Amino acid sequence: MTPLALPPGYTRIQCVNSFQELLSTPLANGVNALCWPRTLSGNFSEVVTALCDSTQGIGDGITPLDETRLRALSVSASGRTAIDFMLEDLRLLREHGRAPELNCIRAYPREEEPTVVPIDVYSYHADSAPVEADTWLCTYHGASSEGLRNDETRRRVDVPETRAELLKLFGGEDDKSFREFLNENCYDLHYAPAPGAQPFSFGLGNLWRIATDWPGSPVPPCVHRAPENLPGQPPRLLLIS
Repeated sequence: MTPLALPPGYTRIQCVNSFQELLSTPLANGVNALCWPRTLSGNFSEVVTALCDSTQGIGDGITPLDETRLRALSVSASGRTAIDFMLEDLRLLREHGRAPELNCIRAYPREEEPTVVPIDVYSYHADSAPVEADTWLCTYHGASSEGLRNDETRRRVDVPETRAELLKLFGGEDDKSFREFLNENCYDLHYAPAPGAQPFSFGLGNLWRIATDWPGSPVPPCVHRAPENLPGQPPRLLLIS
């Protein structure tokens, strides 16, 4: 089992030892992120190279991957092991009522026009849902997702200067309609790191289940973001559900 490199004090994260434990352990008592630490089996870099070299290739953004496409790749036994590793995760999640996606990602869309509050996935944010829900994710190759513990963040809409700018954009009073405006535009789901905050990496191969922002949730949502796509950085292989 691969240990997580977390700074001291990350009590909201609990590690488990199996998929079943990851599935059945409640997000409660302050814990808003569960992690099944795993060591990757297979050559995922070879899979990415084969995807880039295939007739379909991969685009500059997000390329969905399915079993047919992965099985058709010309790879070594080690590459085939990596493919089997990912397909097994897809199978497990589907068998338990999830709808996982596997993507090869060069870059996520960015906002064309700068806004008061950045709302792309490169900004620290919480996922949300109208009913009880959680998010599952695993990075197999490339830079992994990053998280921040909740006491090292502040909602951007709660920063007085930012809220004042959003009020100007809204053109009204700080009332129920304004709060609905913040929610409809997802402004209230994005967070600013506190000075000296210590982001942590979700790591490679580890399967995570994290809390979302839903009405009645017993724990705060897990604040996280996608890694910056730096020049020359290899594409990511990411499972998300």
